[in-house]
Amino acid sequence: MATLEDSFLADLDDLSDNEAELDASDGDDGKDEEDIDMDMADLESLNYDDLDSVSKLQKSQRYLDIMQKVKEAMGKESDGGEKGTVLEDDPEYKLIVDCNQLSVDIENEIAIVHNFIRDKYRLKFQELESLVNHPIDYARVVKKIGNETDLTLVDLEGLLPSAIIMVVSVTALTTKGSPLPEDVLQKTLEACDRALDLDSARKKVLDFVESKMGSIAPNLSAIVGSAVAAKLMGTAGGLSALAKMPACNVQVLGHKRKNLAGFSSATSQSRVGYMEQTEIFQSTPPALRMRAGRILAAKSTLAARVDATRGDPSGTNGKAFREEIRKKIEKWQEPPPARQPKPLPVPDSEPKKRRGGRRLRKMKERYAVTDMRKLANRMAFGTPEESSLGDGLGEGYGMLGQAGSNRLRISSVPSKLKINPKIAKKLKERNYAGGATTSGLTSSLAFTPVQGIELCNPQQALGLGSGTQSTYFSESGTFSKLKKI
Repeated sequence: MATLEDSFLADLDDLSDNEAELDASDGDDGKDEEDIDMDMADLESLNYDDLDSVSKLQKSQRYLDIMQKVKEAMGKESDGGEKGTVLEDDPEYKLIVDCNQLSVDIENEIAIVHNFIRDKYRLKFQELESLVNHPIDYARVVKKIGNETDLTLVDLEGLLPSAIIMVVSVTALTTKGSPLPEDVLQKTLEACDRALDLDSARKKVLDFVESKMGSIAPNLSAIVGSAVAAKLMGTAGGLSALAKMPACNVQVLGHKRKNLAGFSSATSQSRVGYMEQTEIFQSTPPALRMRAGRILAAKSTLAARVDATRGDPSGTNGKAFREEIRKKIEKWQEPPPARQPKPLPVPDSEPKKRRGGRRLRKMKERYAVTDMRKLANRMAFGTPEESSLGDGLGEGYGMLGQAGSNRLRISSVPSKLKINPKIAKKLKERNYAGGATTSGLTSSLAFTPVQGIELCNPQQALGLGSGTQSTYFSESGTFSKLKKI
């Protein structure tokens, strides 16, 4: 058994181990702090005035290699993958996946260049970034305006909608910006050119992916088209990633917030991405487009899962899905069936058969015409009837109370309802209880074949002369004496 001294020594050893661990963790924290300080130093050393230090994608080897492969593959014909082969082993699919990743990187690079242009041009026209949200449109407008202060001399037709052009022209009259220096303006225009070059490269990559959609994703292309299928795959990160995505997320892929410049948002489509660019969506009436977008996303997810496993290279399932979607939309647009007019019954037709039974018979008996009402409804020929007020005034009595009715007493209720069953039952019980009394017609003489006329007790004949009534309660009864044993 350990002594108190041993337990104290064990506690001291545990404390020394904990101190060693704390020292090691402090050393790790110091290393992390050093790494953070180095990262902050790197960020501070970046020169944001130089475009090449901010945008490095175009000069990367990966970007150059993929664009060269795309250029070579554009001239080749796709042989397509065989059914049952693994999709990830197809070199054409690998190139398409690389193109999709590159397109995402290009979009991020365009966002970086857009921030660079916005920071530089904010000194000239600060309100422009809130009026034109799209990065490529913003770069085109900045390149078109330059250092011009009078926007009436700048033709923005074709770059922006007419409503946005009007808002930009009015806002430019009240802006507080000043013209940019020549070196800053030159860097801003170079950034605009780079953003436009990146956008053209992204379109080239998407065109290549679109051209290969017929062999990579035939079912998905049959539903939404090759262009939309390429955009869906590029945004999702490949066909396998698109197949694993739920339909509710596929529906909003590519959704961007639109700048309405203060106009109403009642007609704008919400929660709809690339699906609104499909032919089925555009041909659907506006009231049914949200439902069409949901069903398009659901069927596109199923088609992407079929293409991801190479289940149907011919695209038959995709065509069947497209036909099913088209039939459902047509079914939604059908008017409701007209209400058929119900014809009236023929007047001379036979009366309808009504149900019978005890309840119906009782109801008929209850509401049947009584004898008193029948006589009141009749009138004798040439005999005036009596009335309640006399002289023919008030309610007439008909043949009631007149001679010739051949009735001694007339009942005011139907004959079958004269005696209520409950009342009859009570009368029967009362008669049974009063059966002990002798009737006035009962005689004490009886004629028997043995003795002829003899006297008898009527109560004994009814069975009432036996028992305790004839002995214990009798007037002539005596006390009986019991013999002791």
